[in-house]
Amino acid sequence: MLFKNKEEIIQNGQTPKLKQIRNDILDVLECATEAVDPYNCVKSRFNKNIITLDEKTIDISDFENVYLVGFGKASIGMAKAVCDSIKIKEGIIVTNDLNTDFECKNIYLFVGGHPIPNQNSIIGAEKILETVEKCTKNDLLIVLISGGGSALFSKPRISLEDLQKTTDLLLKCGANINEINTIRKHLSYVKGGQLAKCAKCTVVSLIISDIIGDPLEFIASGPTYPDSTTFSDAEKILQKYNLWQDLPDSIKNTIEDGLKGKISETPKKNDPVFENVFNFIIANNKIACKAAEDKAEELGYKTMLLTTRLDGEAKSVGKYLSDKAISYLADVQKIMFISGGETIVNIIGEGKGGRNQELVLSCVKNIYKKNIAFSSFATDGIDGNSDAAGAIADGFTFEKAQYKNMNPDAFLKENNSNKFFKNLSDLFTTGPTGTNVMDIQIIVKYA
Repeated sequence: MLFKNKEEIIQNGQTPKLKQIRNDILDVLECATEAVDPYNCVKSRFNKNIITLDEKTIDISDFENVYLVGFGKASIGMAKAVCDSIKIKEGIIVTNDLNTDFECKNIYLFVGGHPIPNQNSIIGAEKILETVEKCTKNDLLIVLISGGGSALFSKPRISLEDLQKTTDLLLKCGANINEINTIRKHLSYVKGGQLAKCAKCTVVSLIISDIIGDPLEFIASGPTYPDSTTFSDAEKILQKYNLWQDLPDSIKNTIEDGLKGKISETPKKNDPVFENVFNFIIANNKIACKAAEDKAEELGYKTMLLTTRLDGEAKSVGKYLSDKAISYLADVQKIMFISGGETIVNIIGEGKGGRNQELVLSCVKNIYKKNIAFSSFATDGIDGNSDAAGAIADGFTFEKAQYKNMNPDAFLKENNSNKFFKNLSDLFTTGPTGTNVMDIQIIVKYA
């Protein structure tokens, strides 16, 4: 069971109909998560010695040895699938899950830091580089990439302390993930195609996307893909968010050295290092949302897939989505709106929460006394700086909050969505799911 508190969430529905709708929402979200299960998404690509990737096939028997490296929130399941399919000479995996029971012959595991890198993120990266250096031109290197890889796979040009401080500033400033990863690439020895540059062999990267539009160069900061960004882009982003003056000197010096040509740019398109490097998306938000849609229809709902490219400020998006549901006038007994993507939170308060919880909190007053249930879920099971995966609200939530003397606006102002929904027992609790394809919103309007 994905949701550890499933029964509690269901029973918080004020009417039998609402209880059933809450149950349906949880079932749909569970089905969506299963559709992007990292083990199954990788295992389905292997048939004996053949790897099938889109229109390309790779015959393992063409290589002397196969090496495996991986980093990200889904790397454990992905690695297990590879190990169950073919023989691996040696491998290194870096994940963020402390409670894993991972055991694969010749594969070594490191637990790094996320979203802020830690010393193990660096040690794991160094071990990965040692493994890559062992590969000859007759070998195959399989690279498993998933969300969280930017923090978990870190070989910085500056100290860990300065990297941690800069990462924290970037995560709080309102920059989007592409902008954040542009900075990360230019402070790193391995991101932005630089891992591929270290490899002398054929490289196949299997990628679970956690970024809108599946841009290969930004997922986990694109370690095996050509980088279109520059040191100049990195400087402009830091200036855009007024971070330059707050940065450690080592960061500013690194960017300035890159601008002066003292540090080489990341490898670009048409660089010969990418001739034998192949990158493939094997799971993404579209797949999860399509599975959600199929499950909803199986349960008898009319469905509307709004988008898989949702972005913007979480509290504004919550208002937009709830307005859309409220204004929908078609004559149906129940309709389920589905959307996916990743919003941002501009943190100004001292509270605990995340983009999914804040998104739901922002619509609580808007859906008051309306036949609407509204949920938002982080597919990795971790929303922001909390241990929740998201939250759910309905037409009775505002009334219940008033009874507990809680003003949603006050909690929004303090970015304290976690406490709000914790007091109402309407948080989603899953723990790490082992995958990550951004977020999914499920909204039900019923008669």
